[in-house]
Amino acid sequence: MPQALLDASAIYIEEGNMSDYDNETNNKEVLGNESRRKFMGTTAVATLAGAGMVMGLASCKKDDQTTTASGDSSHGTSAGEHEVPPGKLDSYYSFSSAGHNGEVRIYGIPSGRVLKRIPVFNMDCMVGWGITNESKAILGTNADGSVKYTTGDTHHVHGSYTDGTYNSKYLWTNDKLNNRIARIRMDRMECDAITELPNVQGFHGIFPDKRDPVDASINYTTRVFCGSEFASPQPNDGRDTSDPTKWYSLFTCVDAESMQVRWQVRINGNCDLVATSYDGKLAATNQYNTENGAVLADMMSAERDACVFFNIERIEAAITAGKSFTVGDSKVPVVDGTIDSNKDPKTALVCYVPVPKNPHGVNISPDGKYFVSSGKLSPTATVIATELVHKWFAGEVKAERDTVVAEPEIGLGPLHTGFDGKGNAFTTLFLDSQIVKWNVDAAIAQFKGDKTAKPVLDRIDVHYQPGHGYTSMGETKEADGKFFNSGNKFSKDRFLPVGPLHVETEQLIDISGDKMRLIHDHTAYPEPHDAIIVRADVVKTRQVSDMNDFPNAVKTFEENRIERKGNKVMVYMTSQAPNFGLPEIKVRRGDELTITLTNHDKVEDLTHGFGIENYDVNFIVNPQETHSVTFKADKAGMFWIYCTHFCHALHLEMRMRFIVEA
Repeated sequence: MPQALLDASAIYIEEGNMSDYDNETNNKEVLGNESRRKFMGTTAVATLAGAGMVMGLASCKKDDQTTTASGDSSHGTSAGEHEVPPGKLDSYYSFSSAGHNGEVRIYGIPSGRVLKRIPVFNMDCMVGWGITNESKAILGTNADGSVKYTTGDTHHVHGSYTDGTYNSKYLWTNDKLNNRIARIRMDRMECDAITELPNVQGFHGIFPDKRDPVDASINYTTRVFCGSEFASPQPNDGRDTSDPTKWYSLFTCVDAESMQVRWQVRINGNCDLVATSYDGKLAATNQYNTENGAVLADMMSAERDACVFFNIERIEAAITAGKSFTVGDSKVPVVDGTIDSNKDPKTALVCYVPVPKNPHGVNISPDGKYFVSSGKLSPTATVIATELVHKWFAGEVKAERDTVVAEPEIGLGPLHTGFDGKGNAFTTLFLDSQIVKWNVDAAIAQFKGDKTAKPVLDRIDVHYQPGHGYTSMGETKEADGKFFNSGNKFSKDRFLPVGPLHVETEQLIDISGDKMRLIHDHTAYPEPHDAIIVRADVVKTRQVSDMNDFPNAVKTFEENRIERKGNKVMVYMTSQAPNFGLPEIKVRRGDELTITLTNHDKVEDLTHGFGIENYDVNFIVNPQETHSVTFKADKAGMFWIYCTHFCHALHLEMRMRFIVEA
């Protein structure tokens, strides 16, 4: 059965048939490129439904008006009105993950221009990330000084909040591969802290709180919540490696300022994506593997999985009361959030809300009233009322499932949902290769039995198979309903061919009117996942650094010097276009060098590079910044040091000598 799904998806991609599902109410409608739509309406649906893998898929009927970018002029592109001409600035930033590239990227919206690549878990020889001593201290090193991990897998990026909207202080992102959380200072757009989470694997979902749930005077981010996707032996020290029934996942809370792990919760099943409430009292994670299966077939046996809600106040009270344990060598307190230990809602730490099937994604509406979790293998989105979750914890709602207030059928392969702040939701449909616009209130009315309610308002084709999607300011109470960005996983035939590895397609959609309109495509180097779109006026950056922020700064030209202590050589030097502060560095082979470089230029954008021929040393220093590097002089000879970052009309002449005597 799992192979049937994989085979169907493979044919789907190979043929370029990114299709809507057919039904008796609109099977005569002109749907643009008909060849694009045939496959999923017949063979694929029959295969999936016949395999018993998609709940209700074969009988799902679409009674809304379906339109496409190619088939309806109301969905035509509107690039001109959103053009950002030369010399003009974008109105939004998009902060995007980069997948197994390990970095975070910044795009301008609506132009789609790449503005910056922020190295986080990856090595970057342009800025010297993983090369300078300062970056190594953040990344973590082995006993020999080498970087502990040189790879990473970022999936989600989220910003810090004040009273439910971004405050431009921090961004956080995850490393699914090596289970680390990283923090980025938004004034510099540089990573300043990385923490490894204990006893977790597959750290995927991440979301900061929007205010402190205990102290009402605190209305800014104090915690970041992290979900671990893969169950593993606890502790993972060689025991129970062949007995998956003893493996489990942990939900983790990290302090936003100290970046230390505060606590963890043991749960049944896994964590996938994470969301938080606007009142600061709940964190949530969807689960696609409540079965805790270790092989594919076992992960899809249940018709319903869950969206799990964590009562933050109760968890922290339980830890204060000493009702916790530790796992392995970790000192982090862990509380029991399993179903058997949380049967009484009035004392429960967690609430498991059943949702169909293998959901991927959980998002909260801008008014804070509803969480939406989409069933990846069900054509539905589940709407859960925040108020009813609170009432369940108070014992006023009998069953967890009673917190569900709507479950509209919206299309095939629903994944991520964004909001426009006007009561509408926008969900990516992976199998349909569409974005669907639907109304939350209409979905609730339909769920209550109103047969006249039509939740689905509009659809638009994207190219192809969207994974993540997000709206402008959509993860805040200031969602403005301007743009939706569709992050598509396949771009076959969309761009000039560049070999087997294709770029991916980011498609920007205007959602300000009744009908969605495609604005343009922009490429994305593989493989981005989630992102946020933030208004430009919210983001405040520092354009030139303050030399006093760097304790090891070489503050005057008179401080240029070389010091020796045995075989350790310390070089302190300045740069100011077009000169380095020293004409040469002379050492003996076998010496260990630490070179500290301070850029004395004060002009915005005047960055210097520092590269040593044949020594694998290269990093940059921005205006008024200081960075250092340590390495061993293991090759005798004369090697040029030169500025690697264009800085001056005499940039090519900006160099000095590195002499290593035998």
